[in-house]
Amino acid sequence: MSKTKILIVATAIILFLPARATCQGMPVYDNTNFVSLVKSLVESAKQTSQLIRTVEFLKQQKENLEKVNAVIKQLKAVQEIGRSNARLIAIMRNDLKNILNSPFIKPDEVARVSESFSAIVENSLDTMDFIDQILSSDYLKMSDAERAEILKQKESESKEMVSNIQVKTKRYRDIISFRKMQDKINNRQTNY
Repeated sequence: MSKTKILIVATAIILFLPARATCQGMPVYDNTNFVSLVKSLVESAKQTSQLIRTVEFLKQQKENLEKVNAVIKQLKAVQEIGRSNARLIAIMRNDLKNILNSPFIKPDEVARVSESFSAIVENSLDTMDFIDQILSSDYLKMSDAERAEILKQKESESKEMVSNIQVKTKRYRDIISFRKMQDKINNRQTNY
């Protein structure tokens, strides 16, 4: 409340007090008490105004903190997706090369192995393109929270891709190992 409003209300209360109020045990009007009351009301209004500004400031800071948290979640999700893609590349570079170069993988299997690994890598590249779109533009006017949710989902998908490719590589390594053992058994020399 402004000073003038407080002063008008206080004056109105004093003017409308009954004239016999002093006779009935009501306190006598005192100038110093009235001035002190007005000063107290003005000071209280200042404190209330300051409190309202503080609440607004804290509310704004909370919103800013939530935005920063959403950005951090996005950054962590993107970093994890990057790590997953690095794992995919490492698996492709090392394990797939060893699998395809193995003499125990049949020629007709080479195409199948290559296709299954290529599909996973294509999916991974599509995910990276999608993430780039999400982060570089407003992408359908998404909020940070919505963007973070999509990135978390893509992070989960990328972990699943790594898991799938690891399972496939293990399966092919087991096949190679089995065939290698089978070859040793079939081609062993007997000294009877």
